[in-house]
Amino acid sequence: MVQLGQFPPARHVIAHISDTHLLGGRRPLYGSVDTDPPLVHALELLGRSNLPIEALVFTGDLADLAEPDAYARLRSIVEPAAAKIDAKIVWVMGNHDERPEYSAGLFGEETTAPQDRVETVGGLRIISLDSTVPGHHHGDLLDSQLSWLCDVLAEPAPDGTILALHHPPLPSPVEIMAILELQGMHRLADVIRGTDVRAILAGHLHHAMSGMFAGVPVSVAAATCYTIDPSAPVGSLLGVDGAQSINLVHVYDDQILHSVVPVSETRPVSGFPDSVLERLAQLTHDERIAAFSSKTSTFNLAEVESSAAGA
Repeated sequence: MVQLGQFPPARHVIAHISDTHLLGGRRPLYGSVDTDPPLVHALELLGRSNLPIEALVFTGDLADLAEPDAYARLRSIVEPAAAKIDAKIVWVMGNHDERPEYSAGLFGEETTAPQDRVETVGGLRIISLDSTVPGHHHGDLLDSQLSWLCDVLAEPAPDGTILALHHPPLPSPVEIMAILELQGMHRLADVIRGTDVRAILAGHLHHAMSGMFAGVPVSVAAATCYTIDPSAPVGSLLGVDGAQSINLVHVYDDQILHSVVPVSETRPVSGFPDSVLERLAQLTHDERIAAFSSKTSTFNLAEVESSAAGA
């Protein structure tokens, strides 16, 4: 692949998906939201993207009521799609999941123990950290979990570590959701500060958000089932059937990018086919600038003429 800009291709690409909230028997969520199509469409988008996706990271609330049938259906949707693109699946516990059903349905071993695991893709380490509190919707971490995490992080991974957990270690712009936040965030900060953790992936809030925690970027993926409107009137909580999305995570040597990908049906209005990229790749840097950046180039004049025709 020809390098068109100042950066080489990303060293790793993963997809970040959250809050699928599947119900058993394919019942609609809240009696009206069909949870399957957005997830299926998201995986179809990833499949036809031809991106070298190495892992699908699901940051919790996989099944709304932790029903065995919901986990079985989730696997039946995700596993073939992951196999098709040769991507590893990384599951993360959410507050709507229950440890016995989650562990039995996804790992074949029923247990009430915290679901903390380590996966690697190439030189990139992905840690799945269980931030759930049995019987509650807020998040917290046991001392034993933090000790385990500290031991894992004691040895850096070649390409660094991504930490994935359900409850984001960030404040919530939706006031009422603050009740359900991760408790004792400072304890987690003390463990990851100064380690090779390069990014934190989370869900829970049902809307895309980003921030910083202990010097580490945090990216929150919106849900595929329904989303929460952070612009709703102060003090309210408004869930809507719309704006569902997933994130793409591009890992470079010195930075990580998080891109939001809508999973609702869209209508193409502009752009170029992939054959244009092939043609541009055959040009020198200066020729590419003249062909694609110049406002008087053939590419850009075609865009201007198209816009004028539609005015």
